[in-house]
Amino acid sequence: MENNQPQVLRSGTDWKTLRFYQKADALYQMTFVFCKRFLPPYGDRTVDQMIQAARSGKQNIVEGKEDGMTSTEMELKLINVARSSLQELRQDYEDYLHTRGLTLWQNNHPRYDALLTFCREHNNYADYAPFVNRWTAEEFCNAALSLCHITDRMMCHYLDYLQKRFVTEGGIKERMYAARTGYRKEQDRMMQTLKAENTALKAEVAQLKMLLKEKNEQS
Repeated sequence: MENNQPQVLRSGTDWKTLRFYQKADALYQMTFVFCKRFLPPYGDRTVDQMIQAARSGKQNIVEGKEDGMTSTEMELKLINVARSSLQELRQDYEDYLHTRGLTLWQNNHPRYDALLTFCREHNNYADYAPFVNRWTAEEFCNAALSLCHITDRMMCHYLDYLQKRFVTEGGIKERMYAARTGYRKEQDRMMQTLKAENTALKAEVAQLKMLLKEKNEQS
């Protein structure tokens, strides 16, 4: 029998397939290399801050997607935490450029468009790995900043989608209520069907009894 009952738990999307997760993971791995290459191994709190911000960015996407099976509200919250973490990371990369007199590439920079296109089209760390040990500090920072910006935009679009879905589908309480209501309606429908079948059977039995009585009277 076909099951048309509303689902309480949503079917989860594999977070590994989300492009903004893949970009966030690439940022995390790139940040490890950046800190190793361009920051002192000891005595600089920026290393821990950048790595933790990059990790929080990707990890809260994972936790948000897992929790999103039951709670859109929690998924919205955790994706926003991921955004905040990547914004902190972006600020660290910008600070590195500013404090060292390096250039933040703008749209009038000759390499800006090519870098932006590359970061839009490539999601996985494997796409960036051939360059991370060859980039200068300025190139590295601008690549990471482009990824931060693009990932943030993608998460903003995803948050808009989640908010619209919450308006139309509600949270887990609303889905549980819909499931219970749907179950009761189905039970009532089945009961009415059984009652109708029982009434028809009683009428058929009464008719058979009458026919049997008439036959006995004739014989």
